[in-house]
Amino acid sequence: MMKSASTRHALAVSAASAALLLTGCANMSEREQGTAKGAAIGAVAGAVLSSATGGKAGTGAVVGGAVGAVAGNLWSKRMEEKRAAMQKATAGTGIDVTRTPDNQLKVNVPSDFSFDVGRAAVKPQMRPVLDQFAHGLDAAMHVRVVGHTDSTGNDAINNPLSVERAQSVRDYLAGRGVASSRVQTSGLGARSPVADNATEAGRAHNRRVEIFLRDPAPQS
Repeated sequence: MMKSASTRHALAVSAASAALLLTGCANMSEREQGTAKGAAIGAVAGAVLSSATGGKAGTGAVVGGAVGAVAGNLWSKRMEEKRAAMQKATAGTGIDVTRTPDNQLKVNVPSDFSFDVGRAAVKPQMRPVLDQFAHGLDAAMHVRVVGHTDSTGNDAINNPLSVERAQSVRDYLAGRGVASSRVQTSGLGARSPVADNATEAGRAHNRRVEIFLRDPAPQS
């Protein structure tokens, strides 16, 4: 179907606006980048949808941009505050605190702070990290804990051990007021290494626990 001149113009404007928004992302915070990218995508999608359904493409672009801005800004202020607090609490420890591409807070705790070889008990060094993680945790937030092992031993040992490690973290968090029902646990055994298992240093990196925190999905 041939697009009208006005529709083509609106789509071109929407695309140009989207390009400008994305270009400006370099000087924005991550939260602002999420908003801008969402607005850019929403503007183009809104224009296309409005045009396809017989509406005004320009109006669709405006509405789509507004909706996209909200959807793109999934990294909330409280998530940014939690990340900043965790980064401060773990500075210089080798514990990684990052934002994932799907807007989760990820805390990667290597063996120096998490677990001894063949053990699932939380080390004393890890307790302050978990205390900070649990502190001020909003009741609506979702927590997921994934345990890992190095390649020492076989799957019959490593798979349940990785699960026990995740459960140990869940139980510790429960003791700090985080309801167990809010914490999803799983174990990947030795199936997801982040370093070479041929070296002791590599095995230490692989013997870890990853803790994920995310906001609940917005209600439609």
